[in-house]
Formats: sequence, C-alpha cells, structure tokens
Amino acid sequence: MEDYLFRDMTIGDIEKVHAIETLSFSTPWSKDAFFNELTQNRFAKYLVIERGEQLVGYIGAWVVIDEVHITNIAILPDFRGQKLGEKLLKTMMEEVKKLGAKSMTLEVRMTNMVAQNLYKKLGFQSGAIRKNYYTDNQEDALVMWVKI
Repeated sequence: MEDYLFRDMTIGDIEKVHAIETLSFSTPWSKDAFFNELTQNRFAKYLVIERGEQLVGYIGAWVVIDEVHITNIAILPDFRGQKLGEKLLKTMMEEVKKLGAKSMTLEVRMTNMVAQNLYKKLGFQSGAIRKNYYTDNQEDALVMWVKI
C-alpha cells in the first residue's frame, strides 16, 4: 500500500472519478452530481486513492451528525482484487470517526456478494431490504450497518 496515496477528492478529480464511475456502475452519477457534492453538499466527504499520477478509486459519504451514509465506492477494474476497496473503506471509517461519527450505513445490490462479503469482513451487519432500489433493473438493495 505504500505506493498508494489516500486523500480528499478535489474538483480537479471529477473527470477521473466520473470515468471510474462509468466503468463501475450501470447507472453512473453525472459529473455535475460530483461537482454538486463537492461544492454544495456540506455533509459530503469524498476520498480518492491514487498511484503515481493515476487515480484508481474513490469513496463518497454523507456525514450527518454521528451517522455516515456511504454513497458510492469504486475501484478501476484493472486494480480490483488488491484489497484497495477495503483499504479505502477503512480509511473513510477512520476519517469520519475523527468527525464524531458513530455508525455507518450503505446499500448494496442483493446479487453483489463480493461487496457484501467485504462489508461483512469490516463488521457490517444486514439490516432492511429496499425493494426495487436500483433503477436500471429494479433489483432490491440490502441495507447494511456498522458501529464505528
């Protein structure tokens, strides 16, 4: 991990983050959505991970009082399987703890067992199911929580 730098996302990262978003999700966020998160949403906290000049992943969250909602997390396909997503999520957990966060939640596709296994490894527990949460195929989402 010493070759990787974890840092706050900036407006200058939006182009690269959007490229990762587009490669990772069937209904990607727009560049404007990321811009608004960074400039208008006072609850937003975004981190990126880079190796040299290459941005390889990012994570977004909303920090509201002592609860954190993970909005998105993605790693470039060529860099997956190297535990970078795990390290990125752990880094976010450490950062939001400093802000007073006590719990974290997220939604994950019911069929995304790789992600669910990662979240369980980090202590997340299954909560509710959000029916028809994903607009691309009406797949249900599993809501997961963890105390941090």
